[in-house]
Amino acid sequence: MHDVRPVLLLDVDGPLNPYAAKPKRRPAGYTTHRMRPEGWDDPRLRPLRVWLNPGHGPALLALPYDLVWATTWRHDANTWIAPRLGLPRLPVIDWGEPHSAARDDGVHWKTRHLVEWAAGRVFAWVDDEIGEADRAFMAAHHPGPALLHRVDPRVGLLPDDFAVLADWPREAGGAG
Repeated sequence: MHDVRPVLLLDVDGPLNPYAAKPKRRPAGYTTHRMRPEGWDDPRLRPLRVWLNPGHGPALLALPYDLVWATTWRHDANTWIAPRLGLPRLPVIDWGEPHSAARDDGVHWKTRHLVEWAAGRVFAWVDDEIGEADRAFMAAHHPGPALLHRVDPRVGLLPDDFAVLADWPREAGGAG
């Protein structure tokens, strides 16, 4: 058993904001927010529409993890997302400018950063862009247990996703 809790690396768009849901058909349980994060602060741009489920904050806090933002929202996640979900300010993985979704080898640009950032620590990563190439890369390069959990960006995090996340640390031999 590890002395430290595993980390839950959270993406915003997809898991928390089901951006790919049918336009104008907000999923049940979600509320609509208009936001101007960094890059959207030009008054000529319409505010960004974000759907958030206020029940996700308490559900995330109840999981046996230390929460960390792993999103292109970077520090804006603490300004715009966390307060609306009832989350405290969370640490942020700051990877500089985002890159294309996948490299020539199919590995998502976040994956290499997350392996380096985790430095062998037990973690779960929740994102809508995780694929088999990411799983293979993680298995080959991350020495500790890691759960790469893909969430459908049309529906966001569902009760089954929370159940998987709650059970995984025990199954992986991590704290929790």
